[in-house]
This record gives sequence, structure tokens and C-alpha cells, in this order.
Amino acid sequence: MLDMHVLGHNKTMENKYRKTQTTLSLINYNFVFCPRYRRKIFLIPNVGDRFKYIAKSICEDIDIKIIAMECDKDHVHMFLNCLPIMSPADIMQKIKGVSSRTLRDEFVALNKMPSLWTRSFFVSTAGNVSHETVKRYVEQQRTRY
Repeated sequence: MLDMHVLGHNKTMENKYRKTQTTLSLINYNFVFCPRYRRKIFLIPNVGDRFKYIAKSICEDIDIKIIAMECDKDHVHMFLNCLPIMSPADIMQKIKGVSSRTLRDEFVALNKMPSLWTRSFFVSTAGNVSHETVKRYVEQQRTRY
């Protein structure tokens, strides 16, 4: 599980307003999502590193700043600074869709899965979400599929 103290090195990004031609915003989303059936995909060598690379590339393309990102054996935790042009659902759809296709193409152990991620996710706009809240979400995923 991501320790929120890890965010200390990026505190300036966490509290930095972003300006566009028409908006001034400070939107930080805390996301947690799991692979289907809670498969421990990040125990497969290189899957975690490859996911992080893919996620960074996607976020750069859609102008999202990654404050923190961790892959545990059966879930991903991302803390993202976003502009007010995409909903959390749009962000998840992009990250999950591209990473699912790419990882399943590149890793034989994953290519038999029709999709890599569950359709659900946890999101909060709070900068400091309790570990209990995130843990509860991740544990509830066991019973969903």
C-alpha cells in the first residue's frame, strides 16, 4: 500500500494551481484499482515497471501530472493532479484501456484474459485518504468478481 508520507517529495505539485486559458484549478485525484479476479499480476516480473511506464506515457499525453504511483501485488494506487477537462471515469477509462491492451499484448501470462482490470475503481479528491478507506476498497474487490 502506498504510504502517503511518500508524497512529501512532491508537496509542491500537490498544492500547485494549474492555469489554462479559461481555468485556474487544483484537482488531485487519489485512485485505487484492481485487476480482474484480484489476480496478483504485479508478481509477474516486469509487469509493474511496464505498467508505470505506460501510465506515465498516457498521463503525459492527456496533461496529467503523477504525484505518486505504486503497484502492489494486486492493485494500483495513483495520486494524480488533473485539469478540469476530464472526469475521473474518463481518466480511468484511458489508463485502464491502453494499459490493458498493451500489457496483454506483451505478457503471455496476461494475454488470455479478456480484460485486465475490473470496471470499478476507488477515487477521492481528498489529499489524505486514510489507509483504512483504501484497504477496505481493495478488500471488497475480492467479492465482486
